[in-house]
Amino acid sequence: MTIQRIAELEATMKRRIASLPIRLRPFVRHRDTLPRTFMLTGPRGVGKTTYLLHHAQKLLETQQERLLYLSADNPTLGNEGLYEIVTSIFLAGYSGVIIDEVHFAKDWSIHLKALYDDFPNHRLWISDSSSLCLRMGKGDLSRRFVHIDMPLLSFREFLYLETGTEYAVYNPFNPREKLPLQPSPNVLSTFRTYRRTGTRPFYSEGDFNDRMLSILDKTLYSDIPFFLPSITDGNLRLMKAITGTLTNTSIPRLQVRSLCTDWAIGAEKLYQLLEVMQSVDLLRIIRKEHDTKAKTAGEKLLFSDPAFYTVLGGDIGNAREALVAMLCSSGGYVVEATKDETSGDFILSKTFDNTINHIKIEVGGSSKSPKKADFVIRDDTDFPGGKNIPLWLLGMMY
Repeated sequence: MTIQRIAELEATMKRRIASLPIRLRPFVRHRDTLPRTFMLTGPRGVGKTTYLLHHAQKLLETQQERLLYLSADNPTLGNEGLYEIVTSIFLAGYSGVIIDEVHFAKDWSIHLKALYDDFPNHRLWISDSSSLCLRMGKGDLSRRFVHIDMPLLSFREFLYLETGTEYAVYNPFNPREKLPLQPSPNVLSTFRTYRRTGTRPFYSEGDFNDRMLSILDKTLYSDIPFFLPSITDGNLRLMKAITGTLTNTSIPRLQVRSLCTDWAIGAEKLYQLLEVMQSVDLLRIIRKEHDTKAKTAGEKLLFSDPAFYTVLGGDIGNAREALVAMLCSSGGYVVEATKDETSGDFILSKTFDNTINHIKIEVGGSSKSPKKADFVIRDDTDFPGGKNIPLWLLGMMY
C-alpha cells in the first residue's frame, strides 16, 4: 500500500471521527483501557464502528498513539493481501490498525495470526457482526484476541441518548435496591418508543423500519452465506420463510418435521441454518431448562431484536418475551424455557460468588399472575411491588 493511499485512509478516518455524535451510548465509554488485540462483535447497526473510532481518538489524545481505520469491504483496497496492507501501515509509523468487517478480507484469520506474531508491540482491533469469526478462523484466534460483544441498546442507554442523563445500573430482582428513576408518564412513554424503534443507535437518524428491513436482508443474503458457504437458494428461501413464520405465529415454536417435509430438507441441515441465524443475531433459540442436545430448534424461537416484531407486524406477546429475553441475556443471565409452562415462562441463571442462582419468571400484561414463578414481569405497569416487576425496569440492567 502506498503512502498516498495511507494518507487517504487517514483523511477518511478523520472525517468519520468528526461526524461522531456528541452523545455516545454508555457501552462505548464504559472501558478506560482496551487490550492490544481484540475482536468486537455485535449485531449490525449497534455502533461497533463508533466504538472503535472513539477509542482510537481517545488513545491518540491520551497516549499519542496513532491507529488507522480501514474496512475490509472497501473495494478500493484492491487485491493486496491483509498482511501486506497492515505491514505497510505499521512501517508508516502507526501504532495499530482497526479492521472493520474483517471477514471480507481473504484468508483474514491466517493473516491476523501472522501479524499478531510478527508485530507484538502493535495494536490489532478488529470487528465483525458475528462471534462465529473467532470460532471459524484458523490459527486459534480466540486465544490471541479478546472477545468483546456489543449488545443492542438497553432502555437505560436509550434514556441517556434522549436526555443526556445517565442513570445507575439497576438489578430489578433485588427488591431492596433503590429505583434509579421514578416512572413518570414521560419515562413510560419513552419506554414505549424504545421498545418499538430504539434498540439500535441509528434510530435518531429516522427511517428506522426501512433500515431494519435492510439489516434483515443483508444478514440473510450477505452475512449468512459467508459463514455457511454450502448454502443454497432453497436454504435462503427457507430462512426467509422462518422469519415470516415467527412474525405471523402466536406460538414462537417451529414444527421441525413439517418444515423438513415441506422444504425437502434434512433435520440436521435445518438445525445448522437455525444455529447460524442465531450466531448472526437474527434469532434467539430458547432451550428448555437443562437441554444439552447439540442440535435443537429450541422450546421457543424468537427474534433477537424485539423491534423486528414492530417492523414486521408480529405478535405483541412474542415481542414482549423477546424483549425480556434480550434484556436479561444482555444483563448477564442465561435464559431458558421452563420445563413446565404452568409454573412460569423462563428460568434465568447467573453466577454470584461461585454459586449459580436461578430465578423463575412469568411474562405478561399488567394483570398477569405469577403462577409458581419467583417474579412476574408485567407490561404497562409503573412501580414494582412484591413479586411484580415492571417490564421497563429490566431495561436498566446494563
